[in-house]
Amino acid sequence: MRRMNVIELIRETILKEVPKEAQVTRIEFEGPEISIYVKKPEVIVEKTQIVRQIAKTIKKRVVVRTDPSIRKPKELAKKIVLEITPPEAEIKDMIFDNTLGEMLIKAKKPGLVIGKGGQLLRKILRETGWRPVVIRVPPLESKLVSQVLQHIVSESDYRLKILRQVGQRIHRSPIFKYRHVRVTALGGFMEVGRSAILVESAESKVLLDLGINPGAERNILAYPRLDIGDFRVEDLDAVVVSHAHLDHCGFVPYLFKYGYNGPVYMTKATRDLMVLLQLDFLELSKREGRSLPYGLREVKKAVLHTIPLDYGEVTDIAPDIRLTLYNAGHILGSAIIHLHIGEGLHNIVYTSDFKYSPTRLLDPANDRFPRVETLIMESTYGTEDLPPREDAEKELIAAVKETIERRGKVLIPIFSVGRGQEIMLVLIDAIKKNLLPQIPIYIEGMVDEATAIHTAYPELLSSTLKDLIYQDENPFTAEFIYRIDDREARRDIVESSEPSIILATSGMLTGGPAVEYFKLLAPNNNNSLIFVSYQVEGTLGRKIKDGIREVQFITPEGRVELVKINMNVKAIEGFSGHSDRKQLLKFLRNIRPQPNRVILCHGEKSRIMALSAAIRRRFGLEVYTPENLDSIRLA
Repeated sequence: MRRMNVIELIRETILKEVPKEAQVTRIEFEGPEISIYVKKPEVIVEKTQIVRQIAKTIKKRVVVRTDPSIRKPKELAKKIVLEITPPEAEIKDMIFDNTLGEMLIKAKKPGLVIGKGGQLLRKILRETGWRPVVIRVPPLESKLVSQVLQHIVSESDYRLKILRQVGQRIHRSPIFKYRHVRVTALGGFMEVGRSAILVESAESKVLLDLGINPGAERNILAYPRLDIGDFRVEDLDAVVVSHAHLDHCGFVPYLFKYGYNGPVYMTKATRDLMVLLQLDFLELSKREGRSLPYGLREVKKAVLHTIPLDYGEVTDIAPDIRLTLYNAGHILGSAIIHLHIGEGLHNIVYTSDFKYSPTRLLDPANDRFPRVETLIMESTYGTEDLPPREDAEKELIAAVKETIERRGKVLIPIFSVGRGQEIMLVLIDAIKKNLLPQIPIYIEGMVDEATAIHTAYPELLSSTLKDLIYQDENPFTAEFIYRIDDREARRDIVESSEPSIILATSGMLTGGPAVEYFKLLAPNNNNSLIFVSYQVEGTLGRKIKDGIREVQFITPEGRVELVKINMNVKAIEGFSGHSDRKQLLKFLRNIRPQPNRVILCHGEKSRIMALSAAIRRRFGLEVYTPENLDSIRLA
């Protein structure tokens, strides 16, 4: 008698569990989800225990979709939805995905569309034949979020084809009987930047992050080491992106230029922010005449291959690997990555960049996991104890106040994602509490769009900020904040006699409007340059922080421009989105369960070596400090 493979066994199990009156038309493996297409969805959705039981039996994610034959015409479906839902929900738009049979409902108050216990969603499904997906309309409109959504829906046929290819690969029967786990450092080890880790088992190959080093002067130092002998992008089963900073995701589109056709897993917020930062990287590279490793085509293709996950959602990403993302507290949507490999063979937790304390923007990183044998942990501040956040805020407010009193301008170079919003919240709160006079705060660069993306995902923000946004008291819309999208306005702002605060990208003065403001403001000793972000070695920001007082620039005409730095320069370290030495050691003390070994990454060599010694001394753990291209067998 022929032995059934895994896919056949799953299909047979589902058909046994689903009542015949539901009229199953087909069962498809769509990425990590198993989709059950039915003609009578109400039979299943009214009895929620059926889906739960199926998922529990087969240990897979299950979704119920409607057969195309029962879906009402779109205009009629819209009319039904508006009749079913209360007007107070303020539905702004409905978008239909013909391929997946989903109706995306954009509403200002999603809870009124969902109904108590999801009863309205079930009614919409039953009466329209479309599966409703409710999306909150944010208080600040993000053009990019809308564009990403439209792109995904317009290419849904292609996306479905990819999902089904991925599904067949994920749910295939195991091939190999021997078992092993190996990690290889491809970037971000004994350095900060171009983070990339290859995780290999007998069945699978998965990349954790794939970043660039924007401050590197040579390509060999800028991009991950994908040139190792036996690495082929087409052999990868999956890519997992921890967060949207370019040193963790900036090289992902490159894979799609050279043969990768698989999935990229991350949170929805990371997907949107990643696209924002990658597009900006392409634009800056083009403007500065740098060679580009990929183009717009590959960025758009990567979006179609993205499979977004929520925190805590256990997902199969390969025949022998399950992925779960947890809050990392670093930036919006950032994730600690947990891999469960084999049936209990080995568990890896990769912190990537994480913050183990609360901030105005985010709650602290998670420290509870089902199992951990190996912890791969960042070491950016492995030797430094940063001042408490409250002290950093007081120091910033004092420095800004001093500059205002001498009628100067404050330039704060920021990262558009995370630090920009954090500093905005501190300054807005200080003005509202009369700790600072109400002066203009000028925002330039991608901060505005990034802030809008933050308001699209309030559920990921700190409890306090989330509540404010839900109560329509969004602090990011304060009346003294001015968004600048005209380059000609820069000189007017600088030459104005009135003091002001300028928040501009980029945070390390590697390009962007912050550099242009710096050139204009640097000669005047009434002005201040305040760094609130980590400055990577080799960047202009690091050089200025370390004491240089003259900078040469090449003008568009090819002339050398010498800028003397007379402005006050101050670096305030306490705003970092990374955990400092105390927090790293506290995380190691608190993490449950305790790991057997620790692998350190994402830090300068001296910091990694000092932190490894402290971990061995305090916890008696096995600690590895690999360099790029080193491999470690874990099981």
